Amino acid sequence: MRHATRHLKNADPILAEIIERVGPFRMEYREPGFSTLVRSIVYQQLSGRVASRIFARLLDLLPNRELTPAAILALTVEQMRGAGLSGQKTTYIRDLAERTFAGEIDFALLPAMSDKEVIEMLTRVKGVGVWTAHMFLIFALQRPDVLPVGDLGVRTAIRKAYRMRALPKPARMEKIARSWRPWCSVASWYLWRSLDNEAML
Repeated sequence: MRHATRHLKNADPILAEIIERVGPFRMEYREPGFSTLVRSIVYQQLSGRVASRIFARLLDLLPNRELTPAAILALTVEQMRGAGLSGQKTTYIRDLAERTFAGEIDFALLPAMSDKEVIEMLTRVKGVGVWTAHMFLIFALQRPDVLPVGDLGVRTAIRKAYRMRALPKPARMEKIARSWRPWCSVASWYLWRSLDNEAML
């Protein structure tokens, strides 16, 4: 990814400073499958520590801890709620399992789809919005040019780095990110990490 960071440094002096401070690019990716999207739903609006406990309890309910659509559909709603899932998230995960089991959501097709097509497919699922689809594109499908305009961390990092009074709206973020393309995912990773460093995030 040296060519990506070189492009971003040359394109944007503010981002160049962040890249220098954060250091080498080290994105951690996940498998682009059913289990990853279930995990994303579990983690929505929860702290990492709480979400990881709930996700572990959900896995403990499954044969060999294998997260598949059939395994999810074999569970009762009460079992899933007992693992710590809210009623809404239980509904979302079961809807994803049903659609995947029926072939409406086909994870094997996603790598060949455009970003827009992936978003359109995944957001058919209850509880999966554009933000979750963006995260799947970045961290599972490894798409290099995704700008998650609805992500609070990225918005916060941009506000701080570019000295804005308020969190930027999507149109403003798109304008700033024009020079980052085709490496918005890499830029977003550095913005997230900028918040870890020097308490910027």
